[in-house]
Amino acid sequence: MGNTALPKDPYSIIITGVGGQGNVMASRVLANMLVRRGYQITIGETFGASQRGGSVMSHIRISQNATWSPQIPKGKADVVVTLEPIEAIRVLMTYGNPDVQVLTNTRPIYPVGVISGELAYPSIEEIQESVKDLSAHAWFVDATEEAIKMGNPILGNIIMIGAVAGIGALPVDRADFEEVIKENLPAGTLEVNLQAFDVGVAKVTA
Repeated sequence: MGNTALPKDPYSIIITGVGGQGNVMASRVLANMLVRRGYQITIGETFGASQRGGSVMSHIRISQNATWSPQIPKGKADVVVTLEPIEAIRVLMTYGNPDVQVLTNTRPIYPVGVISGELAYPSIEEIQESVKDLSAHAWFVDATEEAIKMGNPILGNIIMIGAVAGIGALPVDRADFEEVIKENLPAGTLEVNLQAFDVGVAKVTA
């Protein structure tokens, strides 16, 4: 798990979800893991109406020794991580390319228009087919369901970070994650966060 070098430089990751899913925290954790390895990181964030379930997107640019614009150019994402499935299609339409790798949580969060009956939300099967068509490789992780079993749905974002580490695209591993959690999250949460990370790894390596 975890390479010793970047596949390319800069390496560009998008983490996206909707407000309240812990998207920004997940981005910070992953960025800090990479900083521990000595990489230069820039993060750019865009927020929709996040208090009302709007899109939240973090762009992470990773480089061995240069600082890049925090905005990933269109069509240039290397990895897309989505905490909400339809967000994967939204991001891939703009930032995808034939080589992009995608990890998406399978639990939808329905926008108000869907709940009120004004809009339709595609089935998870339709979303998965579209994501597969738009990417080189896609993993679908039932992160929210696993997090609920662990007692806290917000752990879904940590499960997704474990999945990112598990696919081996980045030079990070469990030890990096453990150090970042110790430094950045409240005392007493290390054990459950490590469990969530391990669940994510297992979901893509089983």
